[in-house]
Amino acid sequence: MSKGFDTFRDMTRSKLKTTWRRMKKSKSQYLFLLPFLIIFAGFYIAPVAVSIFYSFTYYNIFQPPIYIGLRNYVNLFLADEVFLIALKNTFIIAAITGPIGYLASFVFAWLINELPKTLRTIAVVIFYAPTISGQVYLIWGIMFSGDAYGYVNAFLMNLGLIDSPVQWLTDPNYIMPVILLVILWMSLGSGFLAFIAGLQGLDRSQIEACYIDGCQNRWQELWYVVLPNMKPMLLFGAVMSITQSFGVADVTMALAGFPSTDYAAETVVTHLIDYGSVRFDMGYASAIATVLFMTMILCNKIVQSLLKKVGN
Repeated sequence: MSKGFDTFRDMTRSKLKTTWRRMKKSKSQYLFLLPFLIIFAGFYIAPVAVSIFYSFTYYNIFQPPIYIGLRNYVNLFLADEVFLIALKNTFIIAAITGPIGYLASFVFAWLINELPKTLRTIAVVIFYAPTISGQVYLIWGIMFSGDAYGYVNAFLMNLGLIDSPVQWLTDPNYIMPVILLVILWMSLGSGFLAFIAGLQGLDRSQIEACYIDGCQNRWQELWYVVLPNMKPMLLFGAVMSITQSFGVADVTMALAGFPSTDYAAETVVTHLIDYGSVRFDMGYASAIATVLFMTMILCNKIVQSLLKKVGN
């Protein structure tokens, strides 16, 4: 047992010495990276570490934090019914809009990439512009307005499918389907530009070599040439899709209110905002943020393992 530990210790020391020698040889490159590393550590790593620390405390920002161990996590999963509703809604949103939005973004990017240059440019602008529009919630709010002047209600009433307006954004039976539709529409632009850029950067000689080696159709070209060469873009799109699907809050608050009727549109992030920005229970809010953070890391690891199999 001691020999194994000594061997491991010696290997660790050897690797650290080798790494340190390489860093000394490349010190000028690391100096150029230093400003970014400082900003990244200060605005990303440090807040995550502080949040994890506060998750084990009771902290109301007016008094010093009091260490309470795992009480926040125990209350979160065993005593907070709203959090369980929010967790269920978040997983539903992530499971539906994440994969569908990711695949749809790639399919649309692949199809648009086949268009002539001028049409492709116009199609990219038309496809992506609504995603970054600041009035997107206003448009969807008007469409699903709960009175007879809402476009969806007016359309269905003119067809005779309904007799009275449907309260799309206040009735718990309809809130989640509407939210899913809006989020799915917005999620199409998250990785779309990365996919377009990846498709534009493909080496055409590899595609020609694929057909010389026996590729018989576009599907084999896609699987054996396009997807393996686009793994970095696919990973970026997957991370963006996961982040967006688990971080839903603005859509639900803008359309369904805060809080929504019977918490039908409550998500983990809106629950976090409730405790962090309204109740100022920062310890409990940090526990919610930590659970969300760990869940997103786990999902990212699963997606990375699946992407490694592409083209194999």
